[in-house]
Amino acid sequence: MKKIIVTGYNGYIGVNLVKLLKKTGYQVFGIDTNYFGIDCEFFNPELEIIELQRDVRKIEERDLEGAYAICHLAALSNDPIGELNPELTFDINYRASLRIAQLAKKVGVERFIFSSSCSMYGIADGNYPLDENANFNPITSYAKSKVYTERDLLPLSDKNFSVTFLRNATAYGISPKLRLDLVVNNLVGWAITTRQIRIMSDGTPWRPLIHVEDIARAFVAVLEAPLESINGVAFNTGKSEDTYQVKDIANLVGEVVQKCEVIITGEHGNDSRSYRVNFDKIKTNLPGFIPKWNLKRGIEQLVIDYEKNRMDKEKFTGRYFTRLKQLNFLITSNQIDENLFWV
Repeated sequence: MKKIIVTGYNGYIGVNLVKLLKKTGYQVFGIDTNYFGIDCEFFNPELEIIELQRDVRKIEERDLEGAYAICHLAALSNDPIGELNPELTFDINYRASLRIAQLAKKVGVERFIFSSSCSMYGIADGNYPLDENANFNPITSYAKSKVYTERDLLPLSDKNFSVTFLRNATAYGISPKLRLDLVVNNLVGWAITTRQIRIMSDGTPWRPLIHVEDIARAFVAVLEAPLESINGVAFNTGKSEDTYQVKDIANLVGEVVQKCEVIITGEHGNDSRSYRVNFDKIKTNLPGFIPKWNLKRGIEQLVIDYEKNRMDKEKFTGRYFTRLKQLNFLITSNQIDENLFWV
């Protein structure tokens, strides 16, 4: 049984990936600093794995020994958190990622799969879907950290150490470690708790989307793909049919949630983060990746689970499912310091 290490295993994507890896027959070892612990559970993930609470900046060689592959998810996970302290973002998302890969190669790990992001493309002409050869135009610290990490991980790849980049589209969908700071999850939350969706921009920016469970499927597909098809390769991870303008996401939520009003005010103008992405490469070159979800079914799933787990305005606006709010709480309550190390 091959041992797979998942960093950030206790996060939004991680808990879904661990579940799928175990179902597929892998032995899973999880590493996470656990900023988002039991109190941030939307429901119990019921993970039964060997786990280590460790900041990724403090991972040692011995933590990685015996692993066949590393699925590296751990990061400060979105644009607002990245701007909390850009230098910290580079420490955690970039420098720590590079160091972990170097240690992994040293101890004989065979595959390193990096959770990257389509946000690397930044501002782009929405009329032309971008493939993996497109220029990067990152506009946030989070996106820049992904660009730097890909750049410096690639030279590590060789016949004994495979490096693969999954440039995930914007995630959505239910997870035991729910995130409400993602566009689809957030719009459904407003609809459920207020029966009103207010979009302050003009709603025109394009967003490529992917269900969180399908991101997990992409990692497993890379683990099981022939080495020559994934070594040193970047994949835009998603599918073309799930690329929407924000206003169309809101309108689809409005169709699913009864008696919900969609209001596009436009008062904040156009959001500069707009891009469409070409997903032909992953469809052709990674045949083991078969997405199961589409946006409408994902919205319906969110509505059912929000209602089942009694999502209300207090939960929706609280800290538990919004990463930046939770980190600020841990800082102000002196549980972690300003460098995000546990006190």
